[in-house]
Amino acid sequence: MLHIVFNEVDVELLQQVMQLDNTLEGPIKFIQDDYAVGPVASLDTEEGRSSRKDWWKELLAGSPYGPERADQVNDLATVSSLTASLNEDPELECWIWMGQNQHDVSGYYWLLPQLSAYQGRVMVLYMNNLPFLNEKGQLFYPSFLSEIRPSEFLKAKKLARPVTRSEFEIDPDEWRKLCQENGMVRLLEGGKKLISKEVNCYDHEISRFVGGDWQKTHRLLNQLQTRMKNKTGDVFLMSRIRSLVGSGVLEMKGDQGSQWKDLEFRQPGAFGAKEAAASVQ
Repeated sequence: MLHIVFNEVDVELLQQVMQLDNTLEGPIKFIQDDYAVGPVASLDTEEGRSSRKDWWKELLAGSPYGPERADQVNDLATVSSLTASLNEDPELECWIWMGQNQHDVSGYYWLLPQLSAYQGRVMVLYMNNLPFLNEKGQLFYPSFLSEIRPSEFLKAKKLARPVTRSEFEIDPDEWRKLCQENGMVRLLEGGKKLISKEVNCYDHEISRFVGGDWQKTHRLLNQLQTRMKNKTGDVFLMSRIRSLVGSGVLEMKGDQGSQWKDLEFRQPGAFGAKEAAASVQ
């Protein structure tokens, strides 16, 4: 078998799981792009893919990753390698691992139409409202695969089922609908239901985490990614934070061209705890 995951951390996780259960051994393919954000119109054309790459490059400029990161992502090549393996071995199965989050589900929707020729050999493991045990032995419902302990995956593999004929027909239609809407954000409403949202849909939640005291970028991003209900990547979050600064909703300390680590943010005109203490003295 070969495996498909949508988060880099899940590659290492599955490798740990394979050490516990060698029946799961097989190559792991990683779909790198985050199809839950950004333009998705005409991704089956060179123009559509180029437009999306340019969008990512604009967001990546000034980030720790650099705009060249967008050139390193080639999911089409990954799919080409995947299908070549399936063509070479008619007995080979493809297992798609998905957490209950818009990132994984968007990646699944983008991927599935490209695997339609392999119906019956494509399995899906979707952790949709499924309970697992944490390190304290308590039940919880994970949103991401990385929240599940490797030993718990031994149970999860029993959930593998073939992608049905109906799913191969309906799910690509759902993805085409989302591509036509071309919203800049896709959120998971429940099950595999994604809804299109405007680019500013995270802005209110972001502003709630910014107080009167200056917060360094890494602290603010960590808070957001830990506590937000609908999690998204740091690059997209940072683009929205900068946009909020540009519109006057937030205040920034540092130059626009500065690296993330050199920036701090707060509510505009705020009188933080440090300033209050200084004024009292």
